[in-house]
Amino acid sequence: MRAAVLYAPHDLRVEERPEPECRPGEVIIEVTYNGLCGTDATEYTKGPLMVPLEVRHAGSGHVGPTILGHEFIGVVVDTAAPDARTWAGRRVASGAGVSCGACDWCRRGRTNLCARYYTLGLSTHGGLAQFVAAPVSTLRPIPEDCADIEAALAQPLAVGLHAVSRAGVRPGDSVVILGAGAIGSFVLAGLAGHDGPVIAIDIDKDRLDTARALGATDTRLIEAGASPDDLRALFPDGVGVVIESSGVPGSAQRAFALAARGGTVLLVGLTKQPQPVDLADLVLREVDVRTTVAHVCDADLPVALDLLARRPLSPIVIDGVVPLDDVLDAFNRLAAGAARGKILVDSRRG
Repeated sequence: MRAAVLYAPHDLRVEERPEPECRPGEVIIEVTYNGLCGTDATEYTKGPLMVPLEVRHAGSGHVGPTILGHEFIGVVVDTAAPDARTWAGRRVASGAGVSCGACDWCRRGRTNLCARYYTLGLSTHGGLAQFVAAPVSTLRPIPEDCADIEAALAQPLAVGLHAVSRAGVRPGDSVVILGAGAIGSFVLAGLAGHDGPVIAIDIDKDRLDTARALGATDTRLIEAGASPDDLRALFPDGVGVVIESSGVPGSAQRAFALAARGGTVLLVGLTKQPQPVDLADLVLREVDVRTTVAHVCDADLPVALDLLARRPLSPIVIDGVVPLDDVLDAFNRLAAGAARGKILVDSRRG
């Protein structure tokens, strides 16, 4: 089969690979679409940060060149699952996160914090290929009324929905999304129907136009070097909930500056280096600081698929669809910040 394999930073090869074996509890999926993520681009340009190219992953046991891709959908063509008839021939979306189901975190329903958690396409081979093996625990059937191109957005939307849940947004809350890029867009989509103000802040006007299409009630364009005081001046009384999704240096302190007394800051974006924060100010204003990672497959993926069936997002958030053999150009566009939205890879096209 054809697959996109990461060997080292800036060394991504589309090549022939053996088709995956179907192990007990797994199915083989013929991949329809795989969405590219900012995490993929970071692994390609600056990795390995998460992909186990050199050190064996404790959860997956994988080490070495890795087929990327953790946002994939497709059709089940083989199965070694106990309930094989349930899955054979089904269109499925993958949540990509594999949990053990037995540790304390799994028993509490927080499978994204599993002690042995790993991710298809980051910790072991994933869906940027014609075929992929996936545990049935990571899969959910795609509703009949949900088009493939919409279902391909289910995994990142599930991440956005989990973030909204973690933020504890209440009816009437004012919410700011700081950074309206890839993950920020899906957080905005996850806030659909919220009855309070939803304000998107970004340095890019086009992203803010997309944010309005996704339901932001207001947008603010800022300079790339905006200081915490600059952000505080935009909302002198502060904001009830601030969701920081950019992950750029200094982003946490800017988010803290936006929060109202007694407000909440949710950190979504992954900042790659330490950054200073004024903890005394947070304590004196009793600001709650929360974090979020990935999603909970049982709770978030079915809701994402249902939302996508009722409210298509592809016309708003998809930049384009490329064949598998053109994935390197797509990675370079994504890494350079030239993509204006989500790029999907059609694994059926060479």
